[in-house]
Amino acid sequence: MGRLTDIDVAVIGGGVVGCAVTLAVARRGAAVGLLEAEPELALGASGTNSGILHTGFDSTPGELETELILTSAVAREPVLSALSIPVLRCGALIRPFDDAEREAVAAIPAVARRNGVRVAERDDGALEIPDEMVTDPVAYTLALAAEAERHGAELCTGWRVDSVEPDDARLTVRSSSGATVRCRTVINCAGLAADEIARLTGDESFSIYPRKGEFLVFDPPAGERLDQILLPVPTERTRGVLVFPTIDGKIVAGPTALDLEDKRDWTVRPGARGEIIPKAAALYPPLADAQPVFAYAGLRPAGRGANYIIGPARRCPRLVHVAAIRSTGLTASLGIAEHVTAIVASLGVELGPETALRGGHAVAGDRPWWQRTAAYRADVAA
Repeated sequence: MGRLTDIDVAVIGGGVVGCAVTLAVARRGAAVGLLEAEPELALGASGTNSGILHTGFDSTPGELETELILTSAVAREPVLSALSIPVLRCGALIRPFDDAEREAVAAIPAVARRNGVRVAERDDGALEIPDEMVTDPVAYTLALAAEAERHGAELCTGWRVDSVEPDDARLTVRSSSGATVRCRTVINCAGLAADEIARLTGDESFSIYPRKGEFLVFDPPAGERLDQILLPVPTERTRGVLVFPTIDGKIVAGPTALDLEDKRDWTVRPGARGEIIPKAAALYPPLADAQPVFAYAGLRPAGRGANYIIGPARRCPRLVHVAAIRSTGLTASLGIAEHVTAIVASLGVELGPETALRGGHAVAGDRPWWQRTAAYRADVAA
């Protein structure tokens, strides 16, 4: 484990939710270690999404997911500023194309008002959401992790959890390489592996499956500039294919939504282009004849019949699950962290008042964020 072998809290999983939770606990004075199985942070869903920070304009009022999205929106601005996280404040547009879609879009403002989110209804039936924004999701995650370190957290990569063993007052967490850490509480933010971590204590109360989302990356077509996120009319199952600008000046279209069994299938299917481009071109016609310069896929950790499983495990209450956090994990991460911190305190871990953010420069990678995980998976496969 390094210098910390006996700590207050161990967080399993170095995606954006795990890093946000680690920072929140560290800011309250607890000794915390982050255990990530991969050689780097944010190589899973946190590095392969859209990078969009949603407002919750169409989230179902009263649900935990919605509550945490809205909590994050309040907490986000000081974090973005202090940690120098790049954002593109571009807003979003939903434009209906038929009567059924117009009816669906017309119902959104009432939901947005209940959630306290600004929207603007246009005369043509379109809806503008001015506070939607885009970030670099890898930079966002790494900035949270770096700030957690500045508050005393220890970050351990290549630390694959092999067992979680409870005793009288503590938990012993062991890695596949034989390293050991003892702690009072374990926070399970393991994403696709969250159900596998639960099984280590005999908890079979939920199951995680991968929902694949494939994306295409484009150079902006000549003479064209995309200055808004273009959203389709969402359905109950998916937000659909959207088109959005990136921090580094590209245009991305996607995702698809494929429910899988294989948690290791990060490939982009040959047919993905034919599924994405017609839908993307309906939103942004210049993409109709554009050639993608890159493609990547993300695996969202979906729960079977469940969403946002957050709370102590039934058989081992000192193991706190943060599981089935699907496509809104980046958006809701700060709210999730605040919620989990309250659970940690209720389990008897002594937490002090929240200390101020110390701040620093966002970490810049050696390649664009949308290439990073795909390149890593290709290297592993080779």
